[in-house]
This record gives sequence, C-alpha cells and structure tokens, in this order.
Amino acid sequence: MIRIGFSKDVHPLVEGRPFILGGIKLDHYKGAVGHSDADCLLHAISEAILGAVALGDLGKFFPDENPVYKGYDSGLILQEIYNFVKKKGYEIINIDCMVSLEKPRLRPHIDEMRQHIADLMAIEVDRVSIKATTFEGLGEVGREEMVLCEAVVLLENDMLMML
Repeated sequence: MIRIGFSKDVHPLVEGRPFILGGIKLDHYKGAVGHSDADCLLHAISEAILGAVALGDLGKFFPDENPVYKGYDSGLILQEIYNFVKKKGYEIINIDCMVSLEKPRLRPHIDEMRQHIADLMAIEVDRVSIKATTFEGLGEVGREEMVLCEAVVLLENDMLMML
C-alpha cells in the first residue's frame, strides 16, 4: 500500500532570531519565528508524513498552546512523527521538498540538510530531495519577510499487504 502526503509551512522572518532550516543553523541576520524552533522545512516534512496516513496536522500532536513545545527541537518532532507511523508499518520511499527563500542562498547547505534529515529518520540520503528557489524580489518571500517550505512524501506499508 502506497500513500502520498503533501504539506506547506510558512514562518515570518525577523532580525536577530536564529535561522534553523532542515536542522541546520544558517548564518543570516534574520531567522524564523514560531512556537518551536521554527524549522519550516522539518515542519512541512512532518506534516506531509501525517497527511499521508490521514492523521491530521502538527497542531494536533504538538499544540502551540502547550508550553512544553515552546522552543521545541523540530528534529524531535520529525523523529516522533516518523517513529509513530513506522509503528503502523509505514516506511519512507522518498521525500521531495521545495524551499522558497530569497536569502541566504541555500545551495551550499542543501547536502548537509539532506543528510541531517536522513539521519533523523535513519533512511538513506538518496531518499531525501531538497530544492530551493527565490521569488526574484516579489512578494513576502522576495522581500525576505518569510520562508515557505513545501514537502511531498511517499510512504509504503508492507504490513497492510500481509493482512
């Protein structure tokens, strides 16, 4: 049984905040704002996994009104979500992501992000794709006011085939 999940996440960017994306701290004068560590990419992947198995959104599992999740490591969110669906027999076939961000340029960081995400889920790095684009100065992304991340996840469940 194969399932597909899609998600997108956005976070505003403000000066003086750390910028964590794909589990990697980027050197930039702006960073993302959010209840957790605001890792937009890991949030999109986590929510796409939930969507693939029709389990809802991140707010259902990690509500922002719960103070426990204030500043929470998004890597732990991804691990907890993936471990939860793994117990139901699902495995990642592949993940494809698009990050829309004007600055900083992501090309020098993409391989490190891919490896970090693969390590978090104990999967092969060639199952994780990350692409980046700018908005050529247009809109909120182009004005460096926000980061937008989209993720598509393909899962397979062999356990269901045995039932």
